[in-house]
Amino acid sequence: MIGSSGETLAIEDVRKVRQGDDGRPVEILRGVNLEVPPGRLTVVVGPSGGGKSTLLRLVNRLEDPSSGRILLSGTDIAAIDPLQLRRRIGVVLQLPFMYEGTVLDNLQRGFVFRGVPAPAAKDAGLLQILELCRLSVDLLARQARSLSIGQQQRVGLARTLLAAPGLLVLDEPTSALDRPTSDQLGRTLQEICHQHQISVLMMTHDLRLAQRVADHAAFLDEGRIVESGEAGSLFANPRSEGLKNFLTSPVDPREDGHV
Repeated sequence: MIGSSGETLAIEDVRKVRQGDDGRPVEILRGVNLEVPPGRLTVVVGPSGGGKSTLLRLVNRLEDPSSGRILLSGTDIAAIDPLQLRRRIGVVLQLPFMYEGTVLDNLQRGFVFRGVPAPAAKDAGLLQILELCRLSVDLLARQARSLSIGQQQRVGLARTLLAAPGLLVLDEPTSALDRPTSDQLGRTLQEICHQHQISVLMMTHDLRLAQRVADHAAFLDEGRIVESGEAGSLFANPRSEGLKNFLTSPVDPREDGHV
């Protein structure tokens, strides 16, 4: 059930304008250009309010850009049926949402929505994804909402992977996790990306996680990609004052992401 090949995502001169509280236009994204190579883990870092969540919404067509275009493996996503697009692009949101019922019920929910047969508890593909997400088979019978936040995050990831997306997009996936659980999730994402060739795009303020797992990285600030490139080089040798300041800013106790 795991995607057979990674998708390429190309974001080309994307701008997003919204109406502000005073009725005037506010430019949220200002000509963003970014490429997510297939089978690689790309991280977008930046301060809160810089445009990361807006960019995620555009990639999944929860909103459309004011100008520019987003290509998925060469096709403008505006030309792709939204339901088909969301099967090719799996999104894991900041706070995991669990439906009422067991973990197995949650893992089967996407199949129920599509009106297709759902995998049983002993299905080989489902068991493979449980192992990949480091979830015990014994959890299948547990009530999903009784799990820890870290376990729920992994159930949400497994539920997304069962749809076999070629691109996985994550929004602040470790914001509600402690450091050991965050590290475990980071290792899981690396394995998903590198061993199973699923492209991964992660939006985060968590520099510690980004430095540990990213192949490529981009710094998004005030709606612009200020710098991008190979992650090790970008973090070791930042060129812009904005990224230098972000890398050395004090830890926010609510975020626990800077080093």
